[in-house]
Amino acid sequence: MARRFDQLDRRIVALALPALGALVVEPLYNLTDSAIVGHLGRLPLGGLAVATTGLNVLSWVAAFVEMATVSVVAFRRSSGDDEGAGRAVGAAYLSSLLVGLLATGLVEAAAPYIATALGGRAAGGVHLAAVQYLRIAALGLPALFLALAGNGHLTGLEDTRRPLLIALVSNLVNVAAEVGLVYGAHLGIAGSAWGTVIAQLVGAGAFIAASRSAPLRPRRPRRRDIARLAADGAPLTVRTVALGSALITTTAIAARLGTAPLGGHQIAMQLWNMLALVLDALAVPAQVYVSQALGGGDLERAREVGRRTLRMGAALGVVLGLVTMALAPFLPAVFSPDGAVQHQAMVALLVCGLQQPLAAGAFVLDGLVLGCSQYRAMQRAMLLALVAFAPLAVATAAYHPLGLLGVWFALFCWLGARTLLLGRRWRAVTAGAG
Repeated sequence: MARRFDQLDRRIVALALPALGALVVEPLYNLTDSAIVGHLGRLPLGGLAVATTGLNVLSWVAAFVEMATVSVVAFRRSSGDDEGAGRAVGAAYLSSLLVGLLATGLVEAAAPYIATALGGRAAGGVHLAAVQYLRIAALGLPALFLALAGNGHLTGLEDTRRPLLIALVSNLVNVAAEVGLVYGAHLGIAGSAWGTVIAQLVGAGAFIAASRSAPLRPRRPRRRDIARLAADGAPLTVRTVALGSALITTTAIAARLGTAPLGGHQIAMQLWNMLALVLDALAVPAQVYVSQALGGGDLERAREVGRRTLRMGAALGVVLGLVTMALAPFLPAVFSPDGAVQHQAMVALLVCGLQQPLAAGAFVLDGLVLGCSQYRAMQRAMLLALVAFAPLAVATAAYHPLGLLGVWFALFCWLGARTLLLGRRWRAVTAGAG
C-alpha cells in the first residue's frame, strides 16, 4: 500500500510540474501588458486594469468548458468509454467557438458600459484607454476560448507538457508583438491589445493541431453531449460569475480610491493571479486523478489523492506567501516608475502574501471537488463565500481611508470561507455522504 501511494506521489508531481509551468506562463499575458503599459503612464495602466478585469471575467465564464472537459475525459477513459470521451471533446470545441463569437459581439457593443461599470469614469482618462483596449482585445476571445477546450482535452489525457509548450510559444509571440507595436510602431495601449490578440490566435491554432494528433481525437458530438456540457456548465458558470464578481468589485473599489491605488491594485492583482495559478498546478492532478479513481470505482484512491495534494498545497502556500512578502518592497518598481503606485502595490502585496496558505486550500479543494463532478456544490460554496467578502468590501467602498488594506483583507475573508465550505463538501463526498 505504501509503495502504491509513493507511485501516486510521483504521478501527481509529474502531472503538476508541467501544469505549473503552463499555469505560470498564462498570466504572463497580463503581466507583460502591465509591465509594458505601466511605463506609458498612470492613465494607460489604469485603463489596462479596468479592461483586463472585464476580459478576465469573460474568460473565467468560458472556463467551464475546460473544467468540465478535464473531468469527463478522465472519467470516461477510466471507465472504458473512449468514444464518449471523444464526443465530449468535440462538444467542448464547438461550444467554445460559439461562446467566443458571442462574447466578442457583446464586448464590442458594450465596451463603454463595461469600462464605466468597472470604475473607468471615476479615474478620468482611464475610461478612454479601457474602451480602446477592450474593443481590440475582444477580437481574440474566440481563439482564447478554443484554447481552453484544447487544454481541457489534453489535461484530461494526463498531458500537461504540450499545453506548457504552447503557452511558452504564445507568450514569446506576445512579448515580441507588444514590444514591436507599442514601442516600435508607437501604438500605445492599442499595440498591447493587438499583441495579445496575435498571441491568442497562435495558441488556439497550436491546441487544435495538438488535439488532432492526440491518442483520443475529438469526435462529432451528439445533441446529448452538448446538452450535458451545458448542464455541467450552468452551475460552473454561476460559480465563476460569483468568483469574478468578488475580483471585479476589488478593482471597482480601487478605481474609486484614486489613480495611484488603482495602479497599485492592478500590479498586485496580476501577481495574485499568477500565484493563484501556481497553486492551481496541484488542482490539475487532483481533478484528473480523482476523476480517474471514481471512473474506476476506487474511492480509497480518490481519498489518497486528496490527502497528498492538500499536504503539498499547504507547504507550497506557505513558501509562496513568505516569498511574496519578502519581495513586496521591490517588485512594484518593475511595473511602474511612479512612487505612489509602488507604495500602494507594496501594501497590497503584503496582504497578498498572508493569503497564500488559505488560497492553497481553496484552489486545491476546487480541483478535488471538480474531480467529483460536484458542480452545484462548488456553485453554493462560491455564493456563500461572497457573504464573507461583502462586509469589509462595502465598508471600504463607503470609507475610503481603509484603502487597499480594506480591499485585500476582504479577499482574505473570501478565501477563508471558500476553503472551509469546499473542505466540508470534499469530506462529505469521500465519506460516501455526497
